[in-house]
Amino acid sequence: MLGLSRSTYYYQPAAETPENLVVMALLDREYMARPFLGSRRLRTWLRRTGHRVNRKRVRRLMGLMGLVAIYPKPRLSQSAPGHRVFPYLLRGVTIERPNQVWSTDITYIPMPTGFMYLTAVIDWHSRYVLSWRLSNSMELDFCLEALDEALDRARPEIFNTDQGAQYTAERFVSRVIAAGTQMSMDGRGRWLDNVFVERLWRSVKYEEVYVWRHETVPALHAGLTRYFAYYNEQRPHQSLHDQTPAEVYRLKRRSPKQ
Repeated sequence: MLGLSRSTYYYQPAAETPENLVVMALLDREYMARPFLGSRRLRTWLRRTGHRVNRKRVRRLMGLMGLVAIYPKPRLSQSAPGHRVFPYLLRGVTIERPNQVWSTDITYIPMPTGFMYLTAVIDWHSRYVLSWRLSNSMELDFCLEALDEALDRARPEIFNTDQGAQYTAERFVSRVIAAGTQMSMDGRGRWLDNVFVERLWRSVKYEEVYVWRHETVPALHAGLTRYFAYYNEQRPHQSLHDQTPAEVYRLKRRSPKQ
């Protein structure tokens, strides 16, 4: 009735030790600023800031957060045994209209006493965020909820994801294919194949998450609700010739040439 997913209202943020939460928050900020850094260089950076950590610990926390350097390297989200993996369909493709290509991903959101995960579905041409969900785990259900809401709006020609277990799961793949959509998947560890979602995460964190530092899950949900409305309807993008995502998405959909 309130428009909140069950996980948002009932679930507490996933827990780690207070010391690890501090390290994770630092890793998140440094990675957003310099996504080319791997575990070895991040370990060195943390030590120089006064945190005595080894590479094994940094790698574990990066895995928990879903962070991986932008050069080819396995991601946190590995496809599960027996899951289908699809080829990457977008190499050399010109993106020229809304609902031609959508993509999705998951990112880590730091909280004072834990952390949450955020997923979103974005239209590549307009940068319009079609749907989003929060969860305190990386389980499939919140990804399916975001997918279903987006598919209620429209149907893309191609849906691009990484090779994570959430997106190679039969329940996810079957819903995409049933919508008459082609499934496309990034090369393993190829951050740039899903670059528009990665840019969205950077905007969300620097313009909302790091600024307001929400202390509870309902407060975070309310803040993200406001932010995504602002992002879609009011925030102009230089790459869109200073139009908003909503203006480009809706205008191009109404164009008789489309």
